[in-house]
Amino acid sequence: MLLASSMLILLFEFWRPIAGTVWATQGATAMALAALQALGWGLVLVSTCLIDHFELFGMKQVLAQLQGRLPAALVVRTPLFYKRVRHPIYLGFLIAFWSAPVMSAGHLLFTVATTGYILIDIWFEERDLITLFGDRYRQYRRQVGMLLPMPGRRLDANQAPAKEAPADDAITARAPRATPGLR
Repeated sequence: MLLASSMLILLFEFWRPIAGTVWATQGATAMALAALQALGWGLVLVSTCLIDHFELFGMKQVLAQLQGRLPAALVVRTPLFYKRVRHPIYLGFLIAFWSAPVMSAGHLLFTVATTGYILIDIWFEERDLITLFGDRYRQYRRQVGMLLPMPGRRLDANQAPAKEAPADDAITARAPRATPGLR
């Protein structure tokens, strides 16, 4: 997380505008795209609120390590949007980036690069989740779309992502024991 944040700061610091406008909308179209963009940012915010912020950003794990405690059981939560889409945070970013009323060449470059990054990150993240949660996560993948809802499919409120998963809309796993001094 620290490395990704540092890279983003460097991107902001050294970004130089690229001339040219790819599209510029006006009137109702511009308002609709601005509303869609706001919806995307709202989806990001709400989706992060639906899961544990401190765990998402690694703060709980760092605090547990500093206190010499074992990390708590890892949990993949499936509230609200997570019943229809496995990655609503990424979906929100994609909606926000692509629905710009004015798309400059620089913004397009950023959006294309970020879209590629998100798709690659999803591949790695899902590989790790399968390693961590096994068949429980594989079952969740079959039931719920990655970025778009699967037509006619939805993880019902009373339906756990797998047979042995808890009924409280979560998939849990015990975190591996941390080796002192290595993390």
